[in-house]
Amino acid sequence: MREFTEQETVRREKVEKIREHCNPYPERYETNYEIKEVKDLEDGTQNVKVAGRIVFMRKMGKMSFLTIRDIEGKIQLSIKIDMVGEEKYAFFKECFDVGDFIGAEGEVFTTHTGEKTIRVSSFEFLGKALKPLPEKFHGLTDQELCYRERYVDLIMNQDTRDRFLTRIKFIRELRNYLENLGYMEIETPILNTKASGATARPFITHHNALDLELYLRIAPETYMKRAVIAGIPKVFEVARCFRNEGIDPTHLQDFTMIEAYQAYYNYKDNMKLIQNMLQTIIKNIFNTLTLTIGENEIDFSGDWKTVTFRELLIKYANIDIEKYNTKELLFNKIKEDKIEVESETPLEDLGFGNLVDVLYKKVARVHLIEPIYLTEHPISLSPLARANDDRPEITDRFQLVINGAEIVNGFSELVDPQDQENRLIEQSKLKEAGDEEAMSMDYDYINAMEYGMPPISGWGMGIDRVVQLLTNSENIKDVVMFPLMRPTEDENIE
Repeated sequence: MREFTEQETVRREKVEKIREHCNPYPERYETNYEIKEVKDLEDGTQNVKVAGRIVFMRKMGKMSFLTIRDIEGKIQLSIKIDMVGEEKYAFFKECFDVGDFIGAEGEVFTTHTGEKTIRVSSFEFLGKALKPLPEKFHGLTDQELCYRERYVDLIMNQDTRDRFLTRIKFIRELRNYLENLGYMEIETPILNTKASGATARPFITHHNALDLELYLRIAPETYMKRAVIAGIPKVFEVARCFRNEGIDPTHLQDFTMIEAYQAYYNYKDNMKLIQNMLQTIIKNIFNTLTLTIGENEIDFSGDWKTVTFRELLIKYANIDIEKYNTKELLFNKIKEDKIEVESETPLEDLGFGNLVDVLYKKVARVHLIEPIYLTEHPISLSPLARANDDRPEITDRFQLVINGAEIVNGFSELVDPQDQENRLIEQSKLKEAGDEEAMSMDYDYINAMEYGMPPISGWGMGIDRVVQLLTNSENIKDVVMFPLMRPTEDENIE
């Protein structure tokens, strides 16, 4: 049996009182302005109708002030007894609480303190809050509770509202930028018969109707390329993806990313596109290209530098991967130098490319602060990327790293179906040998490739990760509206 606090009990009793006057949960209310728009109206504007949640209220004898809010704005309302009548004013004073929803109509004016206000001529009750909001001056401060009860966090905390408005604007600007260049957005499957699209450990589920083991989408890559094969030269998707790997302040298992592909481009073309795209979006949102991220002032203007895997590992680990160019040689060198690297898969089970990657992440990535492109990835780390024409042991690939975080992955795509088949065969062998991040064979994708592919370059970017960066948020959960959380004891009670 649920127990209620004294305030919750009082609010539930008020619901019955409200029913004597009106429906406490009406079906609609017609407004003619958004709350954020009222501040720009001239004093004297009549018949302004708005609606929102009451977040502050000061009830007095014959006049009361309240503030209503939504995610984008707030406005003060003034309710006077001689404007709405004694009965309606008494109803307001007796039944309305902070947290309730109200619809109000009236005239805009500015108070002597300079605050834009609506002088209310009529109002309607639009919804009772049975639970009180947290105390006004402290809001919701428990970080885990903010994640679990994001709805309260958004009501109470301006920083949270600002973060999610930035996320919304970023995705809108991103779509606008690409669509203005002629890109088309498509949708690709979340349920797949193959764990493909990236090297990562997949989530596995069961399809009851088809009696099939399926994988949740790691990335939309191979389907996006199928779309290019089908005749869409510029294509993208904002996609929900799933990787059954570790959780930390910059990683979640279910996340939102964008992937985009353009026929007849190579990876260097996309490096230019990404730079211009992010500079345009950042300037449009923040009106500057210099942002404070962590303890650093980062300048996004100008041309971004490029560095290779080999250069970084020589500099930060004194290991030349052209000399230690096999799994065995590199593994033994890491052990010899007593470098403690982190991997969910045992190091001895990793292929050469993944071993290079975990070493780089341990010793070098943290030093990359200003926007920089990392290039010349080992071919076994990039099973879907084009091999370099002059040096087939590396791929035509880039990663954009900012403030120690990988923001964008991009490639000149592999379009040779025979080469692709051979690489996926090698990936399958690695998977059988214990590398859970290796890819599976996908003959349907090979079949699509055999119908012919143009030159293609593609890239992917984690939306959560880049918004975390741009909003200077400590944890990636700060920019995911409803992150997955372990159930509490109360939630497990049925």
